[in-house]
Amino acid sequence: MTDIQRVNIGEQHPAAYKALIALSSQVEEAAAAAGLDPLLVELLRIRTSQINGCSFCLRMHTRDALKKGENPDRIAVLPAWAETGYFSETDRAALRLTEAITRVPDGHVSDEDFNAAAAVLTTDQVSAIAWLATVMNAFNRVAITSRYPVGS
Repeated sequence: MTDIQRVNIGEQHPAAYKALIALSSQVEEAAAAAGLDPLLVELLRIRTSQINGCSFCLRMHTRDALKKGENPDRIAVLPAWAETGYFSETDRAALRLTEAITRVPDGHVSDEDFNAAAAVLTTDQVSAIAWLATVMNAFNRVAITSRYPVGS
């Protein structure tokens, strides 16, 4: 079997990709308006990308988080966030909700996960986090499907 060249779906349908980028900008504005820390926003993007195994997005958002001043230790322990003291109650609620949304096949965002987030976060924050996870999952799928290159 010969390898078939992957289609870069963003380049193949640029209007759709530009719409996704525009949606991402709107969601980032909503997150800021809801009072979510920009560092937390990057951590949510990183965590989504870890779960999905998207190396391109992991590299991009890890670099973005570090440029914004994120503590490298928080990034290093992100897959085990629940076992550390690095994350605030808000961070934990946001991470739990993001993971539930990203892992929809595992439980369809259970009432337990949603209620745990809603007990800590405002409705604007819950909505912004849900949109952040939705958009990041979409970007992960674009990069993975298109096999965006990472490294040599």
